Amino acid sequence: MPVIGFLNSASPEPFASLVDAFRQGLKEGGYVEGRNVAIEYRWANGQYSKLPELAADLLSRKVALIAATGGSQTARAVKAITSAIPILFVGGPNPVGEGLVGNFNRPGGNLTGAAVYSSDLIAKRLELLTELVPRATRIALLHNPTGFAADAEAKLVQDAANSIGRRAVNLQANTPDDLATAFASATQLQVDAMLIGADPFFNARRSELVAYAKRYALPTAYPWREYVEQGGLMSYGSNLAWAYRLIGRYASRILNGEKAGDLPVQLPTKFELVINARTVKSLGLEVPLGLFVAADELID
Repeated sequence: MPVIGFLNSASPEPFASLVDAFRQGLKEGGYVEGRNVAIEYRWANGQYSKLPELAADLLSRKVALIAATGGSQTARAVKAITSAIPILFVGGPNPVGEGLVGNFNRPGGNLTGAAVYSSDLIAKRLELLTELVPRATRIALLHNPTGFAADAEAKLVQDAANSIGRRAVNLQANTPDDLATAFASATQLQVDAMLIGADPFFNARRSELVAYAKRYALPTAYPWREYVEQGGLMSYGSNLAWAYRLIGRYASRILNGEKAGDLPVQLPTKFELVINARTVKSLGLEVPLGLFVAADELID
């Protein structure tokens, strides 16, 4: 029975639905975990420095391929130690610029996967947030300073805020204790609204972030719909489940003999605007007609 290595930079519970999507993709290709394929899971629990060690452990298990998920840093950690084992990634929007693959259509080498737009959409999230909260003049970006896209996100938000006459405030967090400090600082700095960066560290702590935003009554925009399903105000981004299902399908094709380098890196074709109507009401906000029409889903 072939063995798949599944490596993620975060922790299991918040990613359970995405692991299910990966298994669904495998199933569509004829592989069912425990029946004709085994999966070895490794989780870094937000400690990115552990990724190389975890990747090496999976390689020692003689896996047929590795699904490197939870951001581009996971794929880079695996790529650094093997050029032979196929690697399927869910990462940032520019895997070519990051040096993961040679090109999108024929990646070459041993990597391919899904490039999800996340950080690159943060300026659009800012625009949508200010539509929903027009009184917001001072907007914070909470980002992970150790994340690959931290500097890029900060610049995008700063430029976007300047262009619409708002002031951007940078807040940082890369430990659980930092989250409480960041929201307390937002209050002290009289922040009117907040953007959460597209980092796996935050995605693994969705419930905590949503709870802090509720506690401080701080309108907050997120990169993924999963936050809104847990009570977050709004999100704008691609569908992560699509990406995980895709690499599951790719895994089945590789197990059937295809090469990773011959499978194109896929880009999302749709971005979702999701709004939590109950949270809108609790914050004393109203959804403008234009935003109401544009929303892909209103969660009650």
